[in-house]
Amino acid sequence: MQHSQPRGTPSSKRAARLAGDGLAVALSWAALSWDAAESEQETLEAIVAAAVEIVPGAQSAGLVVRRHRRLTPGAATDEAARWLDQVQCDSGRGPCRDAVRQQRGIRLADIAGAQRWPEVEARAATLGVHSLLVLPLEVERGTLGALTLSSRHPGAFDAAGEHVATLFAVHAAVAMSSAQHQEQLGQAVQVRDTVGQAKGILMERFGLTADQAFGLLVRTSQHCERPLLQVARELAETIEPGPLNQRRRTGS
Repeated sequence: MQHSQPRGTPSSKRAARLAGDGLAVALSWAALSWDAAESEQETLEAIVAAAVEIVPGAQSAGLVVRRHRRLTPGAATDEAARWLDQVQCDSGRGPCRDAVRQQRGIRLADIAGAQRWPEVEARAATLGVHSLLVLPLEVERGTLGALTLSSRHPGAFDAAGEHVATLFAVHAAVAMSSAQHQEQLGQAVQVRDTVGQAKGILMERFGLTADQAFGLLVRTSQHCERPLLQVARELAETIEPGPLNQRRRTGS
């Protein structure tokens, strides 16, 4: 963990109250609320909401998601957190990116004196943000993103608060990974069912085999430069085959 933090900050008292069973209870309740979320987005929103309730010193929280090696904004508790995440994603620089790349947290007593990320420092000054605590969200399969906690007060995060935030990030990463997995499973089922329905329509109307019907869907997807799922959904929602029927009749 990279540190830039004076001692004796006010968050120590709150962190002490969360020590031991208090922190375990808080994290347990948070995990239950995340498990009740019905989508990945709801999970991300629940994570940032819980962060400002549990981590001492945190006034705002933002979460960026790593997708295809790029960081994109995921959820934020307010506009300040949202803008801080956005400027980092747009510029490709900032503590979020460094935390993900270096796989370690970053704690700043006042970002105004960091002199490392000009775009982020300028936006933080505009928003009145001083303290930052950034944690990578890691699971066994890799880094999923980063959680940024911020405060309008310099020196808002100390070692005790950092400890709470680190434990919080572990639980959040597991919940995030589970939500992503469930979302992927749901999408896979949707694709399978929709493509299966479209194949059935083609097989019935044109006397095609399953392989021929699937091949026609794939070729149409490539020709139209549209996702296979979109082509299959449009066919499944249409009573008449339309362009597909005409293409077969003309031999194209």
